[in-house]
Amino acid sequence: MGLFNKKSVLPTPAEALPGRTISVPVPAAHFVNGASLQPPFAAHLQQAVFGMGCFWGAERRFWETPGVVSTAAGYIGGITPNPSYEEVCSGLTGHNEVVLVIFDPVIISYVDLLALFWESHNPTQGMRQGNDMGTQYRSGIYTFDDDQLEAARMSERHFQDSLIASGYGEITTEIQSADTFYYAEHYHQQYLAKVPNGYCGLGGTGVCYSGKQPA
Repeated sequence: MGLFNKKSVLPTPAEALPGRTISVPVPAAHFVNGASLQPPFAAHLQQAVFGMGCFWGAERRFWETPGVVSTAAGYIGGITPNPSYEEVCSGLTGHNEVVLVIFDPVIISYVDLLALFWESHNPTQGMRQGNDMGTQYRSGIYTFDDDQLEAARMSERHFQDSLIASGYGEITTEIQSADTFYYAEHYHQQYLAKVPNGYCGLGGTGVCYSGKQPA
């Protein structure tokens, strides 16, 4: 199988890299706001995980959102334990590049985060996002309870109608219960705050979650 095909198809357990038992070191504090990157988090806070292509731009989109307390770049949805960035990019872990979002539901709801998710990328592109191609760039929502799962599926149906009305195709977003979230290496955390002119491939369709076109 060629490299392009390999990176466009999720690996089987037999094909997946073995990974390791030791997790990568994670900074104690968020580079932008000083919040903790790892649990335990305050009891009133909730968490969400989204994949929107390259996690650098996606993470920035969420940390700039009022009500979001902390964010972290990482990997989820695959087979390989404690993968490295290079392993994820090989297409042989099954993992997606994602953002862990810790939020205060009194200030911002999960549905509001879903709206931001749908509007901030193109969820119809399969194993890619823009010019970034590979299984690690797939659109994904990873949920932590039945309420989040139901809300995610309802939001998909709602946004699909808006996309079709605007000439887009079928949503390819992966929606499933969250398994283990593996933190990405320290240099990926809040990358675009450390490297303001760094690469950001994040881009939406221009379709609003409300179904209304922007002025």
